[in-house]
Amino acid sequence: MISPGVTLGGRYRLDERIAGGGMGDVWRGTDEVLGRTVAVKILLPALLDEPGFAERFRGEARTMATINHPGVVDVYDYGSDQQLAFLVMEYVEGDALSRTLSRVGRLTPARTMALVAQAADALQAAHANGIVHRDVKPGNLLVRPNGTLVLTDFGIARSALVGQLTVAGSVLGTASYISPEQASGAVATAASDVYALGVVAYQCLSGHRPFDGATPIEIAMKHVRDNPRPLPADIPPAVRAIVDRAMAKDPGARWPTASAMASVARQAASSLTTQVHQPAVNGSAPVSRPLSGGPAPNRPHSGGAAVPHRPHSGAPTPGSPAHPNSGQARPPYPPVPRPVSGGQGARGAASVPSVQQPYRHPSAPPMQHPQATPGNQSDSSGGRQVLIVLAVVLALLVLLCAGVISFLLKSGNPTAAGTVEPCAAAPSYRLTKQVCVPHIPNPATEGRQTL
Repeated sequence: MISPGVTLGGRYRLDERIAGGGMGDVWRGTDEVLGRTVAVKILLPALLDEPGFAERFRGEARTMATINHPGVVDVYDYGSDQQLAFLVMEYVEGDALSRTLSRVGRLTPARTMALVAQAADALQAAHANGIVHRDVKPGNLLVRPNGTLVLTDFGIARSALVGQLTVAGSVLGTASYISPEQASGAVATAASDVYALGVVAYQCLSGHRPFDGATPIEIAMKHVRDNPRPLPADIPPAVRAIVDRAMAKDPGARWPTASAMASVARQAASSLTTQVHQPAVNGSAPVSRPLSGGPAPNRPHSGGAAVPHRPHSGAPTPGSPAHPNSGQARPPYPPVPRPVSGGQGARGAASVPSVQQPYRHPSAPPMQHPQATPGNQSDSSGGRQVLIVLAVVLALLVLLCAGVISFLLKSGNPTAAGTVEPCAAAPSYRLTKQVCVPHIPNPATEGRQTL
């Protein structure tokens, strides 16, 4: 019994069983001589009982080892041990396409065509070396994490075909992808691989196989007599035509070579990818985004209205009123006053500080400045003139009063100057021009004149 830890051929240690099928099991193993991870496919013991099978399989494995293509798995060795025949191949990191389909159901047309193109290229490399795969199916298509595809298990199904179709349920997957000529007993050709690849594409696009049945023979006969169900309506016509031609009942009506199928599949994948990245839908214009340094698109400000672009070269903007005395458009922003040199305004007007004017939408009514509003107008020139006139009037009044006082004093009018008491009762005072002044006795003149 095969179990982990068993060594085949004295160098290949089996580590883990990773897949199984009608032809045998696939194990992840270790080449203890070279110290690398390998994939070991162990054939069923019943296949070795067929006369000449082991020798033919050994010769085909030797031929497969000569294929040098990135889409074809490398074959390292072939051997037999303990009544077992095994094939040592490259270990591919990734999942089989069958696992992906069981997880997601179906693939997009672009992804399907990209995988079909890679598989067809790998088949072309095998066909160029005279090898027909004869068992193309999702389980034999491995997809690496980077998206590249590798085709495995070449040439195993040819000598075991009759046994597959007579043992019920043993190789249901293989019967689902068999070509009509193979099911009819004819020899498989390169066109048979093209048909099988078309069936794989059909399953990727629809999420199911084209034919189902209770037994492998019933399914194989449907490939011969029946037409598959139509593909879903969302499949592009170009992709539908590629799959329909690949699955033609007549081998001569299919794509002439795997290389021709790869070319049209790759072209369809590229076209679908380009259409996905196009922004225009139903004739709508693509959305443009400004680059650095370029003008920004119209964006709503806090008021919700779109902000127009400012004209760059004086050209009038559509919908903007023309500025008087010029043929250019009126700018949407109010002009900012420039200060006069020295910081002083024009004569007779108050100085206006240079401040940044707030933004105003073009459709808004004109801004009312305080100095232009009736009733609130403050004329600095008029105020200054009133002050000057008042000062002159006050000065004239002061001069007039001083002149009147001086005239009254000179004229000696007692009424004007005020009533003065007589000095007769006061011998120490003397009257001079109706003004009493103190009398200071003078010895020299004493006795001459007395008042």
